[in-house]
Amino acid sequence: MNREVDINEISDGRRYRSSDMVKIGCSDCDGCSDCCRQVDDTVILDPYDIFQLRKGLDMTFDALMADDESAIELGHADGLLLPHLKINTKAGACSFLGSDGRCTIHGFRPGFCRLYPLGRIYENGDFTYFIQVNECPYPNKTKVKIKKWLGVENLPAYEAFVLKWHDVLDDARKELSDVTDQSERSKYIVSFLKLFYQTPYETDRPFYEQFNERLADFESGTSS
Repeated sequence: MNREVDINEISDGRRYRSSDMVKIGCSDCDGCSDCCRQVDDTVILDPYDIFQLRKGLDMTFDALMADDESAIELGHADGLLLPHLKINTKAGACSFLGSDGRCTIHGFRPGFCRLYPLGRIYENGDFTYFIQVNECPYPNKTKVKIKKWLGVENLPAYEAFVLKWHDVLDDARKELSDVTDQSERSKYIVSFLKLFYQTPYETDRPFYEQFNERLADFESGTSS
């Protein structure tokens, strides 16, 4: 999701790579779950997140959205219809936050959650990380390598996917901006959702292989 903010107002002014050490360590949150209680509908999920949730919970995309107790829901973001983590309104927290204040899907949590309190800034066909200095309130943070903080298997492949996905969203937004007919816009949005999210990913096949196949369909226009 694009954010219209001044990077100098929310960061320490530095850009980082995954091999860098940054001062964001919080002793595994040490019992704090503030970040899980202030998410609203901001934890937008990408296709890799859905793949991980499907694999970790053994549920399809449709099942994840099945009823009032569902884990995710759809919302409009930058002109598209994208899934995001659902808030348990009674608890005032993410639906995956346990009664003990710990994440119940920590091993396969979404990329947004892994990233926090870091952010990404995209420039010149690449991205770097930055620290969102006004986010996590934990005091006396320690230094940790970003690669370790993210905890993603095959990080180079994941970062390549992140960059591709950013470009896909950007291309989709630009294409939608040229569509004035409402029925055509709706058709495009539904087709996009079906291609990258709703059509099940096979959990016994590498995700990036499947994503690249869908990306090829999207770029060739055969997905509509």
